[in-house]
Amino acid sequence: MTRGRPRKVADVIQRELSDLLRREVRDPRIGMVTLTAVDVSPDLSHAKVFFTVLDNAKQQETSDALQRAAGFLRSQLAHRIKLYVTPELRFVYDESIERGDHLSQLIDSVRSKR
Repeated sequence: MTRGRPRKVADVIQRELSDLLRREVRDPRIGMVTLTAVDVSPDLSHAKVFFTVLDNAKQQETSDALQRAAGFLRSQLAHRIKLYVTPELRFVYDESIERGDHLSQLIDSVRSKR
């Protein structure tokens, strides 16, 4: 199997999960969540879903709530996406935005010293 199909499946999963989180999930611990990426295994059996939150202090609480909703979200995905096997979902906090912001601040501090 080529990397093209998992990438396409990942894009569809990201779009559908975003819609499900906005419309179907009623857990108040899941507030302003943004799904930044989905990485699907080559055999399409697992999907790592990367997310960020607006309020950094609620990152762990949101992560726990997403993990708790993973079974519901997977079953809803199965109805929306026609695959032989619906991937198991694992939610992972995406630190890349924070890292990028930190690097940007470091670069700005070096520039200001010159």
